[in-house]
Amino acid sequence: MTEKNINRRKALQFIGVAAAGTALARKVDGQPIKTPSPAGLKFTYCLNMSTIRGQNLGFMKELKTAAAAGFRSVEIWMDSMQQYLQSGGSIKEVKILLNDLGLKVEDCISFNKWVVDDPGIRQQGIENMKREMDILAQIGCKRIAATGMGTTDNDVPGLDVIASRYGTILDIGGSFGVVPQIEMWGFQKNMHDVAEVLYIAMKSRRPSARILLDVFHLYRGNTSLETLSLMDPNAVEMFHMNDYPPGFPYQTIIDADRIYPGDGIAPIKQTLSILLKNRNTPLVLSTELFNKAYYQQDALTVAQTSLAKMKTITAAVQGAL
Repeated sequence: MTEKNINRRKALQFIGVAAAGTALARKVDGQPIKTPSPAGLKFTYCLNMSTIRGQNLGFMKELKTAAAAGFRSVEIWMDSMQQYLQSGGSIKEVKILLNDLGLKVEDCISFNKWVVDDPGIRQQGIENMKREMDILAQIGCKRIAATGMGTTDNDVPGLDVIASRYGTILDIGGSFGVVPQIEMWGFQKNMHDVAEVLYIAMKSRRPSARILLDVFHLYRGNTSLETLSLMDPNAVEMFHMNDYPPGFPYQTIIDADRIYPGDGIAPIKQTLSILLKNRNTPLVLSTELFNKAYYQQDALTVAQTSLAKMKTITAAVQGAL
């Protein structure tokens, strides 16, 4: 057995212990965790549907599960919504359900090839993003992820070129009232750390530019925590919450290794403390996991655990400030 397999076995054991602890806490308390909200320290708790994606619930049941777990904000995946619409569903029905559940769609995860060098592929990506932003505007969603999908280490554009192309989709998004957030991917050349995505955002010369950060990708991209203090925290409106267990080098860790926030060794509290300084808008915290062990569990339980874990962390952060 390789060292990597041993590490993954330890991680699964780690996950099992953490899940058991959470279940016991719910059984003893019987009440949802309540977090104090001192003036000026505001969080919005959000569920990224990747966290319960493996249960294959379907778009509308994903929304119902998030609401039943106590969330009032969600981060949807466009492919899930498109499947619903293509199977006969309607945007009107989505809007009605969101209203009935009291849910707000904070962001949409999509993978449009707006940044690639091939002009034909890039234009197709832009046109598809335009259609998606039109849909999102109709359901009240004001953000969409802008990733570097389609590029490789061999053909990734330079930072200035990416910035120019980012400016293009920001302008298009402005006509719909939807902001493409440049998403940092820790494994992707020229978009793998905070310095690069912040440069792209600033070089776009659009004040609407925003960057989407993630606990996992900060580690995967080997970004130093001190780097965050050099930027305006208001450039980050959303922060993907997750964690990672010990024994996983940043060079080889993968999305499926993510665990509940607070269950690993990531410096989440320190990171949130930095992102809270001099903020003038609430910070949306969205649990984003791709853990196969969690996919084997009840979706509602996973969603409830995600919310409880985030509230425990923010309570500690607020208490320390």
